[in-house]
Parts: sequence; C-alpha cells; structure tokens
Amino acid sequence: METMEQLIVCGGCNAKIGPGNLGELLADLPKVEHKDLLVGFDSTDDAAVIKLRDDLAIIQTLDFFPTMVNDPYLFGKIAAANALSDVYAMGGQVLSALNIVAFPEEKNLTILKEILRGGAEKVQEAGAILAGGHSIHDHSVKYGLSVTGTIDPHKIYQNNTCEVGDHLILTKPLGVSIITVGYSAGEIKEADFLQATESMQTLNKYAMDIIREYPITSCTDVTGFGLAGHLHEMLNGRFSAEITATRLPYFEAAYQGAKEFILTAGGQRNRNYMEAKMDFQINDFGFEELLFDPQTSGGLLVSVPAETAAELLEKLQAADISAQDFGVVTEKQAKEIIVKG
Repeated sequence: METMEQLIVCGGCNAKIGPGNLGELLADLPKVEHKDLLVGFDSTDDAAVIKLRDDLAIIQTLDFFPTMVNDPYLFGKIAAANALSDVYAMGGQVLSALNIVAFPEEKNLTILKEILRGGAEKVQEAGAILAGGHSIHDHSVKYGLSVTGTIDPHKIYQNNTCEVGDHLILTKPLGVSIITVGYSAGEIKEADFLQATESMQTLNKYAMDIIREYPITSCTDVTGFGLAGHLHEMLNGRFSAEITATRLPYFEAAYQGAKEFILTAGGQRNRNYMEAKMDFQINDFGFEELLFDPQTSGGLLVSVPAETAAELLEKLQAADISAQDFGVVTEKQAKEIIVKG
C-alpha cells in the first residue's frame, strides 16, 4: 500500500498556530453574547457549550491536522482520538461526529479509505454516531472530526477555574512530537515510537470516566500548546504553579531525544511564548523541551483539591492510566510556572 511518508512535514498538533499569534487573531473578533452560550471562544476553552434546557447542553468542537505517522489507518485513529478529546476535557459524553477530509487528487483512494476506517473505529469505541462529513482536494492529507457532545450545564469542566492549593494531575506521558519527529528522522527506535502512538490513539474517555467521580476544579486536554501553554491557560493570570519535573509523566525516549536536540517547530513556538513566564530552577534542557513539546491527542490536565488528589491518582493508575501528580497551584508569584527538580 502507498504510504504518506513523503507528506510528513509538521503533522499532528505540531502544526497548530502558536498561542501568541492565535490570541492576537481572536482578540479583535466580535464577542458573541447569547444567554444560552455557556462557553465560547473568548475563554480559550477546549470547546463551545450551548444550553438547550436546564438539564442539557451540547458541546461543539472540531479538530483536524496533517499526518504525523506514515500508516493511514493509525493516522485516522490518532486524529479521531484527538478530536474527540475536547468533549471529554469539558466533562461531556460524545454524541456524534462528522469527518473532515483534505486529500490530494492524484493520491490512491485506498489510503483515504484506511484513514476513514481508523477514524470510524475510534468514534465507534467512543459510543458515538459517525454521521457523514465533508471532503476537499488539497495538496496534502489532512483529517479530523467535527464533534458534538452532551453535558449537564451544571457539571461543565472549564480550563481556567483552578484554585490555590489544588494539585495538578496529567493522565498521559509527554513527548509524542519529539518522538514522532525523531522516528521519522531515524533517531528514535521503533519500540519507543509504538509506545507513543499507543498513547495517542487511546481515548481520554477512560480517564474522564474516573475523573467525573471526583470534585475537580478545572480540566483541559494537553495538545498543541504543550503542557506549559495549557497550564498557563488554566492559571488564567490569577495564580502560579510550582511543578516538579521528575514527577511528570513522560516518555524516556522523548527526554533523551530532547537532550540530543531533537526539536519541533511547534515546541519552539511554545518556548518563545512561554519561556519568559517560567522560572526553571533546574538546569536540564530535556525537561524544558518536554514542557514545550506540542502533544497530539495528549492527556487530560486536571486540577483537584489536595484532599482528593491521592485517591484520584490511585484510581487512575489502577486503571492502567499513566497519570502523575506533578505540581500544585499557588498564590501568584513573580513567575507564573516555577519548575523544580
């Protein structure tokens, strides 16, 4: 079967527009005011939430990107898992999805069939309805989903409502972009690449099924802005966070790769935006890059009251979820994110 290897340029969430530029683009758009719009783009949250009635709201989101792997079926699964994740990050249940496809006219349609097969399997695994989609011809392959979910309007998780004293838990290891870029360049072993792709195609549904049982204060999924960028959104200019680098969940191959300067364009955009807001009290370039690395279908970042953190972490780990409690929210300090060893 023909592969998409020649199309790997800056795929996955590594292709995302940087947080600084995106913020400038959105700042001047007209603000939408509607009594039933509970969450809109002005809050930089993971998805929009629209109230239908007192006990029901819909979640709307979409996500698509170029490929970061050369297996079409695997790419479809990863892209779908990534798009579905925004609904889980809000605390919702996935209801339906529509395919978004860009595909070169001259390419073998068998490739596209495999992408769609992978995506359809993940939508089915989520218990949702795949109801159609839209396709165009383009010079490079892109795929994703428009997703609709449901939620109780009183139980929405937002990405910027953490509180002082909360513990920070992340449910997937960091470093997938470093690994995919390194693997495509022949610098990362296949076994490490397979670990990363297994993580990327894993639905955040399973972590959220456990998280919903606990009184968490804030939640987001870690994607193109990296852990540092998404934690910045969670702190919302009100607080700081002290995090311990060695307690982060991460792929060892990504850490070693970063130390050998396997870098991504998205990671450098994230560094440029976030570095001045951070106080690195460690001298370790590898850990710095893990914090900036764009994550494709990354884990859920959760803030949870201190008295609940240990039990939640134990439940997640008992379900074979690679979660770690890696930091705490503090009163605002001179720097927003303080990174300790």
